[in-house]
Amino acid sequence: MVMEGNMARIAGADADAIGLTPQVLEFGPANHDGSINSAHVHQALQSVFDPEIPVNIDDLGLIYAVEIQANEVRIQMTLTAPGCGMGPVLVEEVKDRVSMAPNVANVSVELVFDPPWSRDMMTEAAQLELGVF
Repeated sequence: MVMEGNMARIAGADADAIGLTPQVLEFGPANHDGSINSAHVHQALQSVFDPEIPVNIDDLGLIYAVEIQANEVRIQMTLTAPGCGMGPVLVEEVKDRVSMAPNVANVSVELVFDPPWSRDMMTEAAQLELGVF
């Protein structure tokens, strides 16, 4: 959202503040053994969208690694550009969304820039969506 020339981000869960339907992240059944389901983690990642590109960060290829150990998720991700001012916002949204998955006790996100992101890292569906195939 742009207001008075400034960009602001409103979390999907708070969409009702601007008259839209709040976005609710719902997961399938939790693993019975208390472990983290990697599909739930990827579902959470796919609910995070780049604020300037209408594609989720997973399909954009911004997620470099996801490591699950016990009840902790460690994520390495990048940005489409190193100077992106929304980087800290995206990192916090990733932490918030992934922490909603069943059995997740802690989420850490490391922002990395090697290798540099390129559009070749996008899924085919993302490339088609953006017309960059």
